[in-house]
Amino acid sequence: MSRDLLPGVTGVLVLADGTVLQGVGVGAVGEAVGEVCFNTAMTGYQEILTDPSYMAQIVAFTFPHVGNVGTNVQDIEQMSGSAETAARGAIFRDVPTRPANWRADSDLETWMSRRGVVGLAGVDTRALTRRIREQGMPHAVIAHNPEGKFDLEALAAKAREWSGLVGLDLAKEATTLQPFVYDEGLWSWEDGYAKPLDNPKYEVVVVDYGVKRNILRALTSVGARATVVPANTPAEEILKRNPDGVLLSNGPGDPAATGQYAVPEIRKLVESGKPVFGICLGHQMLALALGAKTVKMDQGHHGANHPVKDLTTGKVEIVSMNHGFTVDRDSLPGPVVETHVSLFDGTNAGIALKDKPVFSVQHHPEASPGPTDSLYLFQRFAENMDRAKA
Repeated sequence: MSRDLLPGVTGVLVLADGTVLQGVGVGAVGEAVGEVCFNTAMTGYQEILTDPSYMAQIVAFTFPHVGNVGTNVQDIEQMSGSAETAARGAIFRDVPTRPANWRADSDLETWMSRRGVVGLAGVDTRALTRRIREQGMPHAVIAHNPEGKFDLEALAAKAREWSGLVGLDLAKEATTLQPFVYDEGLWSWEDGYAKPLDNPKYEVVVVDYGVKRNILRALTSVGARATVVPANTPAEEILKRNPDGVLLSNGPGDPAATGQYAVPEIRKLVESGKPVFGICLGHQMLALALGAKTVKMDQGHHGANHPVKDLTTGKVEIVSMNHGFTVDRDSLPGPVVETHVSLFDGTNAGIALKDKPVFSVQHHPEASPGPTDSLYLFQRFAENMDRAKA
């Protein structure tokens, strides 16, 4: 039914409890179900909407003005390029503005429509953010219909019936199907993305649970050639490549669900003595492999302004985060050291093994979007590989 909607409404967000947010539909026409989270980043909306870690989620942007830099083909973070393996929807305070940036090759609305991302603008994102902070991330359906016709009861029922992220293995959908080599480097102002290295110093195997391009670029920037392999690749196959190190990538979904097949292989990689570096989902599954537990968070961490303390140096970094599950710090076993902690809520943000070159972080050191405070972690990984080779 649409009798309760205001005139001119072409988009809605219907929560599982029946709450309806009305506004202007933008981007793709249709509907999408997912978990609603908020992101506090002031920049990088294209990178956020193409981050595979947002798969099965609807992102509400707290920054009110979105769209001014447009979109381009270079800033897509997912490897597949498919909207099926990234954010399902986007919520804005204002209708996205027209692009005014020299790198833009499309405006945001057209790009969203082309990719199948359903958007909603003109809603009170501050009120929605406050609700999520107080009551957790709700299940919802975001819908766009230019004629303004919506069956609100059916949309609420669809939101209620959605199973949610707990127990959901999404890495199997976000991962590559075949191994490939990635050798493009980080972006610089005048030169663009760095060219491939003639003589890579390290050979790194990246286990792809939904890897971001800038993680691969950051690896190249410290002298590595990255061979990306599917999420379900056996440890024996990875070790046959004789890598100098292994990176466990970010990705979407419940780490315990993906861990059903990934954790046993991660244990073998750790036991091999090879340097291992985990990021986000890779961090969570490394923790599971080492004997810790993960839990679902009420509101998660999503933004590019999160303070994290590196306990190994005493320094505080501002980092980019995107996760709805966390490692239970109280469950960390004896051989595991906590290396990083969130200064927002005290949750775990990094671990390392005492006796092996193995470490991981919850945040995104590749900084896309976000500050570059944590890029040193790739150098730390390179130093581990140097010591292992020596």
